[in-house]
Amino acid sequence: MAPDDRRRMIVRAVLPLVVEHGHGVTTAQIARAAGIGEGTIFRVFKDKDELFDACVEAALNPAEALEMIGEIPAELPLEKRLAEAAEAMNAHLQRMGAVMAATMKGRPRAAVEEARNRKSVTGDSRRESLEAMQRAVRELFVPDAARLRLPVDKAASLFLALLFTQSRPMPGAPTTDEVIDVFLHGSVLA
Repeated sequence: MAPDDRRRMIVRAVLPLVVEHGHGVTTAQIARAAGIGEGTIFRVFKDKDELFDACVEAALNPAEALEMIGEIPAELPLEKRLAEAAEAMNAHLQRMGAVMAATMKGRPRAAVEEARNRKSVTGDSRRESLEAMQRAVRELFVPDAARLRLPVDKAASLFLALLFTQSRPMPGAPTTDEVIDVFLHGSVLA
């Protein structure tokens, strides 16, 4: 297996363990989850911190969510397209938050900020990831552009902002369906 493929495979296998155990995950658990020997871990990563950094990079990468959004059929009603996009984005944001919390807990603030702002192995920065999300969500609005009160770009940005607020729910926070309903129809009776 190519080194980059092995690295991705280990990270993918370890992500759930990192969320569950944080820095307490053992190399034996990592090896078992990845189906490799413990020594292989350290041929791929110099130490557990480097592995955790790779897990953070993987969690921050929105590629899976973007792919799911890109596969949403344009023929669906706008409300359904937005619901499917919200599901994909919420899953990404929850995974990202869980991995970040588990891997950054107890680390110095400077290390946390460095990990958050570092470019990933694909070269995507935080800003570039947000721009890619906005482009993907923007495409969901294009078939209904003539019906929108806002330009497509503005509608996409606003919808994403609403989704991001759901990543840290407050007591009594609206459901995704309620957010979509208010987004599309407002909160004032006609």
